[in-house]
Amino acid sequence: MSNINKTAFIAALHRILPAHSVLSSAEDLHPYECDALSVYRALPLAVCLPETVDQVREILQACHQAKVPVVARGAGTGLSGGALPLTDGIVLSLAKFMRILEIDPLNRTARVQPGVRNLAISQAVAPYGLYYAPDPSSQIACTIGGNVAENSGGVHCLKYGLTVHNVLGLKVLTIAGELLEIGGGALDSSGYDLLALMTGSEGLLGLIVEVTVKLLPKPESAQVVLAAFDDVGKAGQAVGDIIAAGIIPAGLEMMDGLTIRAVEDFIHAGYPVNAAAILLCELDGVAEEVSEQITRVGEILKQAGAIEIRTSRDEQERIKLWAGRKAAFPAMGRISPDYYCMDGTIPRKHLPAVLKRIAALSAEYNLPVANVFHAGDGNLHPLILYDANIPGELQRTEEFGVKILELCLEMGGTITGEHGVGIEKLGQMCTQFSAPELLQFHAIKHAFDPQALLNPGKAVPTLKRCAEFGAMHVHGGKTAFPELERF
Repeated sequence: MSNINKTAFIAALHRILPAHSVLSSAEDLHPYECDALSVYRALPLAVCLPETVDQVREILQACHQAKVPVVARGAGTGLSGGALPLTDGIVLSLAKFMRILEIDPLNRTARVQPGVRNLAISQAVAPYGLYYAPDPSSQIACTIGGNVAENSGGVHCLKYGLTVHNVLGLKVLTIAGELLEIGGGALDSSGYDLLALMTGSEGLLGLIVEVTVKLLPKPESAQVVLAAFDDVGKAGQAVGDIIAAGIIPAGLEMMDGLTIRAVEDFIHAGYPVNAAAILLCELDGVAEEVSEQITRVGEILKQAGAIEIRTSRDEQERIKLWAGRKAAFPAMGRISPDYYCMDGTIPRKHLPAVLKRIAALSAEYNLPVANVFHAGDGNLHPLILYDANIPGELQRTEEFGVKILELCLEMGGTITGEHGVGIEKLGQMCTQFSAPELLQFHAIKHAFDPQALLNPGKAVPTLKRCAEFGAMHVHGGKTAFPELERF
């Protein structure tokens, strides 16, 4: 932007949008300075609030011509800094794209705009006996466009999959303003699987302007088993035992004692506050199958050392038990000024060992950890509790977080399960992937966005950046795409 007249560029945006849809004063920009990873903040050049696809196209074309970076934003609930603004770029908010365009109950699909809230989809299709399966903890606020960008999961992803498994089609605008229709209403399409490529691409390849999602029929019966344990390792072992028995729960979640007590004080879900850990295991399907599996799971949990086992008696109690789990993150505000939410994934069999290592790291760094995670698929969410007002504590917290992610890699896992890489995990990308792999990622980015204007500096580090992190030795720190070197 050094050679671009800021006033002239904002004037160009005003020619595309009405005055109230272009924000450029500091007071108006501050609400957009970060996403839910609020330790990183920056004010953008401007924020655009379009209402039509044509307006989005014109904004992208203007940015493409002026070489102004674009950061797309939904509800701002992301936890990896993926929507962090660039000081020389704009934030393009899709919050006004809130329409459900079509519900097709026969084909069990819905076409929605990217600003539609996750929970709103299930609410809209409920009269047809259908629902949308992926349910992030932030589903009351997060948008479907953001879910696609981050490939979000949720408590029911074990059985029903992540966002990528529940999206059938996308309409995407490139930085040049070209509209791509990827996938559609069918389960498969010809050509390369660009649908999977775009899902989880974190705004680096295009802007999503429409999503076709797959809907599922509501199960005839669903019940939650709550099991309390006097040892976290036993609870971790029970997770593997359930899956090994051939049972695939709809959801299988775990919380440790610190989380249990914080959640119970906040939500009053009826959790046993003296337990070292609890498992929430939901089973769904036809009534007879659920009843049989409830009995089998109960036996497995007893053998694993559960000290208390309880089963939801009705739908209200089932929802109440899940409400506690989904309120785990906000509940931390009652016991700590700040927390840092990690997002690594490991093979299930390593859960007991990893939990012990995290406890040891907690003692080493003198920082408490509240463990809450999607135990069934090994997606960990350790919440490191700290106080940003204490000098050096944030830095120590971040170092602790890096150790957790490195532990996940050591155990054969990955550095993210559903929150994305954003700016948070760039260093660990250098550890997980080799130089040739990272170059292939950049080649894909280059094919869609040759000038690197879409969310630059996020998700995929350059080799030069990896050399700076000290995670990879690079001769000369050069990549195959010099125009990416500045990020």
